[in-house]
Amino acid sequence: QVQLVESGGGLVQGGGSLRLSCVASGIIFSINAMGWYRQAPGKQRELVATINAGGRTNYADSVKGRFTISRDNPKKTVYLQMNSLKPEDTAVYYCNAVAYTGTGSWGQGTQVIVSS
Repeated sequence: QVQLVESGGGLVQGGGSLRLSCVASGIIFSINAMGWYRQAPGKQRELVATINAGGRTNYADSVKGRFTISRDNPKKTVYLQMNSLKPEDTAVYYCNAVAYTGTGSWGQGTQVIVSS
């Protein structure tokens, strides 16, 4: 079992930046890919960015060039650096970890609000 705890959300003006962090605990060696998803009010949860054990990254088209996902394995942490934030980035951001077995784990979410 993997536990995930996110932090770093908050209120920011459009054009600003935030960095989200997600610390993993539990059976860490089982983790393959980690990622960030978000869910805006009234919308489905959507992928933001992922990074696998080899460091390969994947981004949603809507955040390419603005967001950067990174992973610090010794610190068991994955980050999401968000720059040039837009009001449409407002959502609850969730950390996700997928084990080599295919089992997924979710954090509790952190709120990001971008004002116009």
